[in-house]
Amino acid sequence: MYPLIQVDLGKLRENAAYLADVCHKAGIQYYAVTKAVCAQPDIVAALEDVVDGFADSRLQNLARIKTDKPKLLLRIGDPTQARDIVRLSDISLQSEILTLHALSDAAQALNKEHKVVLMVDLGDLREGVMYTDREAILRTAQTVKDLPGLILHGVGVNLTCFGGIIPEEENLGRLVEIAQWLREELDLPIPMVSGGNSSSVGLLLHGGVPEGINHLRIGEAMLLDSDTATGEPFGFLHRDVFTVQAVLGEVQTKPSQPIGPTGPNAFGERVSFPDLGPMRRGIALIGRQDIDAEGLIPRDMRITVLGASSDHLIVDLTAASGYEVGSVVEFGVTYGSLLKAYTSPYLDKVSVNP
Repeated sequence: MYPLIQVDLGKLRENAAYLADVCHKAGIQYYAVTKAVCAQPDIVAALEDVVDGFADSRLQNLARIKTDKPKLLLRIGDPTQARDIVRLSDISLQSEILTLHALSDAAQALNKEHKVVLMVDLGDLREGVMYTDREAILRTAQTVKDLPGLILHGVGVNLTCFGGIIPEEENLGRLVEIAQWLREELDLPIPMVSGGNSSSVGLLLHGGVPEGINHLRIGEAMLLDSDTATGEPFGFLHRDVFTVQAVLGEVQTKPSQPIGPTGPNAFGERVSFPDLGPMRRGIALIGRQDIDAEGLIPRDMRITVLGASSDHLIVDLTAASGYEVGSVVEFGVTYGSLLKAYTSPYLDKVSVNP
């Protein structure tokens, strides 16, 4: 049933295989980030024998992932959910001592060992102990070492997601240096040095990832051929893995500008439109309640998206012949639109080319 989002599993798998090959040649483990697709089971299955592990920010999604490979919780832990964190993930990213105590209690209660990656903030100002505060880093790492049921498995960083800080050899080099310092201070192996997300892929391709980074958490690059450090496509991966399809419910010629006094629209926005004369306008039956409409990219380049309300997407069909009421319009997606599509109950999820 329309509207829907379709995933080409074969193209997705090819993207993942290419990235896995690049990572493995550099001695880097590649965990596929599945949060944008809510860890849809057939997507996970398509990646199972390509990637080294899976990572997700939601415990509900981790519960859906059936695999013998490691599962990593991306979002820093909620201490009230410590038991589920230990039960559903093998590894989690952590930065707070209170949460570490809760995880230790849960691990002992469940008779499990839980691996911790200590997050270090290299300047993006999201999660992690500030890299300049060596005393706090050592204190937190020592806490992990001392608490029963926990293993200090690695150190990690997140970049570009909040402050837009781009991974570079210099800042990732600080993470490598901190990992080695902790190994010496604590006499621990600390095997994982997790150098970020899709924004580190471009640096890897250009040989700029410093030696010692041995793990990446990659989602958007695999899903959308997107270099998140620059906002541009890499150009050598499939960019059309996902396609949104919606039906046209109306096609009529109308003016290009609204008629009469204007105020805010339904979302409190004041919008304006240029006078382009009469326009063949279509209404696709999909809207902001379904998806991030601003992130829809018409596959037919003759079509222009004019805007959207809760339930309707208005498109300019003036240059695009052949579209009538009942025609299906196809769109590519940005990351934000993909994320909203898979969390929306109003879009059917369809898989092809297994």
